[in-house]
Amino acid sequence: MAALNAEVPVGAIIVCEGEIIAEASNQPIASCDPTAHAEICCIRTAAASIRNYRLTGCTLYSSIEPCLMCAGAVMHARLDRIVYGATEPRGGAVSGHVNYFEALSHLHKIEVVGGVLADDCRGIIQEFFRARR
Repeated sequence: MAALNAEVPVGAIIVCEGEIIAEASNQPIASCDPTAHAEICCIRTAAASIRNYRLTGCTLYSSIEPCLMCAGAVMHARLDRIVYGATEPRGGAVSGHVNYFEALSHLHKIEVVGGVLADDCRGIIQEFFRARR
């Protein structure tokens, strides 16, 4: 969906108790909102869906490693777990030079699983940018 709108094709869903309660894709261009990353939009939708800003017991699935902004939102939402596909070597905040979720000062610990379908997720991003050049 995002790629069809000239947005970087990143998608996210949030699952709670085995059910998808939110899904989103990148939309900063369409919404004129630099914070409209897939993860942020998904968190907003999930919180509205359950009418609670705390998403305890929920898992965020994202096609790419979250940036620092998204990692902060995940922490504030108190998600239990994040699962992502491809790493983001330039702006990722989990597997690269910054590992936000391992900071000792956080009161809430989040389980992180990376690399799920990484080749497929990376391929979608690479094809998007290849087509733009």
